[in-house]
Amino acid sequence: MTPFHSILFIDTPDDAPVPQCFTDLNLDQLIEAITAPRKDSRLQPFFFSPLRDETLIRRRQEVARDLEQAPVYAAITAFNERMATVYRYLALRQTLIYEHHRQGWLLEAILAYCAAVSELARTLSKTTLRSQGLQAFVSYLYRYLQTIEFGELNGGAQHVQSALKQIRFCLTIRGDTFSVKPYENEQPYSPEITAVFAKFRQADSPSYLVNLREAAGMSHIEAKIVEFVARLYPEPFAALAQFCAQHEQFIDETIRRFDREVQFYLAYLEFIARFRQQGLPFCYPDTSRSDRNETVHDGFDLALAHALYARQTPIVTNSYEIAAPEQILVVSGPNQGGKTTFARMVGQLHYLASLGLPVPARSARLFIPDQIFTHFERSEDIRHLRGKLQDELVRIHELLAQTTSATLLILNEIFHSTTVEDATFLSKALMARILRQQAFGVWVTFIDELSRLNEHTVSMVSLVDPANPAQRTFKVARQVADGRAYALAVAHKYGLTYEQIRERMGRA
Repeated sequence: MTPFHSILFIDTPDDAPVPQCFTDLNLDQLIEAITAPRKDSRLQPFFFSPLRDETLIRRRQEVARDLEQAPVYAAITAFNERMATVYRYLALRQTLIYEHHRQGWLLEAILAYCAAVSELARTLSKTTLRSQGLQAFVSYLYRYLQTIEFGELNGGAQHVQSALKQIRFCLTIRGDTFSVKPYENEQPYSPEITAVFAKFRQADSPSYLVNLREAAGMSHIEAKIVEFVARLYPEPFAALAQFCAQHEQFIDETIRRFDREVQFYLAYLEFIARFRQQGLPFCYPDTSRSDRNETVHDGFDLALAHALYARQTPIVTNSYEIAAPEQILVVSGPNQGGKTTFARMVGQLHYLASLGLPVPARSARLFIPDQIFTHFERSEDIRHLRGKLQDELVRIHELLAQTTSATLLILNEIFHSTTVEDATFLSKALMARILRQQAFGVWVTFIDELSRLNEHTVSMVSLVDPANPAQRTFKVARQVADGRAYALAVAHKYGLTYEQIRERMGRA
């Protein structure tokens, strides 16, 4: 069994930078929504660190598949909740003033921690785990529970708690003073008071008691009472103090790391569950670092699905294939027809696949790029003191300088700020450069010629309803781009189709 280190299989720094492609692909919105319910776990850096190793991607997929088993999911989510309680107790302890109170909450945190790891081992022992990652963790967990350190921690906490539970004392209040003494079988006053007033009881009446919020802190009077009790029973309190001093740092670092990292998977699986309930498909893609032949069936833009979720708006899925020597999917067609959404879908599929997670598609075979670069239209920035076209050229130059033969490029509607002739010239020159570098990707454009450039380009067209060219279907299909559908849609919009003109002439 491989020694367990991380359920993510890599070390991820908390200051991992946000990838360049995040904003253009709407991955920033997507990851924010996925991690929002678990903000305290600081999961975003894990989503900023894609994998490039096929073996590690498959290992993550295996872990995610295990976590989709109901018993495994229930066991680990229960563990996360118990660990959240531990951290809450420790955080509360930092706000307290009185030492006995601080020691009491540390003891409670240790007891909760020992119960959490023991229960996790017990429940996971009843499940069938197929992933190397979770198998290695369970093996580590069993070994940890057998260590002398855990035995002393768990046994010591139980012993101290048991001794404290044996303490009985009597508190007597007279006016504005109180005294504390050992309990000597004194009878409480409550039964006597109840018996005296029992004869006045007529019938059950509604309760007007209000549950007041209990303060987590301890008042100075309560602290003084505990101090007096500690004087009466010094041994249990001395044992508590000694135990706490020895176990200030009690959480095993590997357990702590697992508790945080496993939430990377859980957060994503919980997020996509709502879309699966709507009937949208997800799959574990076949991935490769060497084979660039790709096939995707019924893929969709997950960020868009999230945005439309509350409105229950149907999501249109799309498919594509690309095989050598093809490198670039050139997407054209009418505006507002789903071209940019298709391009974002392709980028999201590759990025999520490189995280080792299920992707939004019915089935998929994907190449794992070394990096994903995007170039979408930007508003002019007066701080740069350069025009829109110049800014685009500068950004593209910087992008190409980092591009390799394994880079995925997502280019969307570039060179809009110049003439058609100049845009065509620049686009062809850029396409030639990309093909020479042997990069691959998606290019959304209004220039149909790019789709017919050579055998390395694939024409994809956003379709319209044949019966109503003004109606977008948001379907993107592999077919020859001739611009007619777009032209017909524009003509229909302005009442200039052949049928519309004949109808007006007939009326005249």
